[in-house]
Amino acid sequence: MSVSFDGFGTSALTFACADEIQPGTPVKMTAPGEVAPCSQGDEFCGAVASYRGGYAGVNLCGTVTLALSGTAPSAGYAKLAADGSGGVAVSDSGREYLVLDTDTAAGTVTILL
Repeated sequence: MSVSFDGFGTSALTFACADEIQPGTPVKMTAPGEVAPCSQGDEFCGAVASYRGGYAGVNLCGTVTLALSGTAPSAGYAKLAADGSGGVAVSDSGREYLVLDTDTAAGTVTILL
């Protein structure tokens, strides 16, 4: 048996999205029922799970693995914000998330939204 964080409490909603967004990208609300990629320093509401035809499925709860830039946070609670490049970074002004795992070789962090 090995450690797995996949699927825990995952909940997703579908939002309109003007730009095509890659899965794993942190997003923010831009209008009722609409999301867009985050700019550097933005707090994010979730991460894109899928995109098709102007709509994005966005994970709002559960575990997600995101691209990580900068210093890797330790396991436990850490403040994270969007890095403006499709990932996240440790930030003094970000929201606090439970960091479950970091993979410095892959440049990713797994968090609980």
